[in-house]
Amino acid sequence: QVQLAESGGGLVQAGGSLRLSCTVSGGIFSTRAMAWYRQPPGKQRELVASIVSDGRTKYVGSAKGRFTISRDNDKKTVYLQMNSLLPEDTALYLCNDPMDPYDHWGQGTQVTVSS
Repeated sequence: QVQLAESGGGLVQAGGSLRLSCTVSGGIFSTRAMAWYRQPPGKQRELVASIVSDGRTKYVGSAKGRFTISRDNDKKTVYLQMNSLLPEDTALYLCNDPMDPYDHWGQGTQVTVSS
């Protein structure tokens, strides 16, 4: 069974940075697209950024210009570098394949940005 494990979240002041990691255990990783999502308190999950197998990336909304998604296929890991963090970035961050989602989501990693 494939498992997704997110890490790297924490409490940071506005303007700070964090680097999130998502490691996939089991299955084939290199040919799959991956994405970061976030779920703010009391809100629905939303797409933040995605990266396909050849490295092309897409960003949604306020992530443009502040976040960078990348991947290391040898480590079966996708990263999200988040800079210039804002209080509205506070959310539970999760990863999955946006085109062919894994059945089970990981626990996510909590990011809290204080003003």
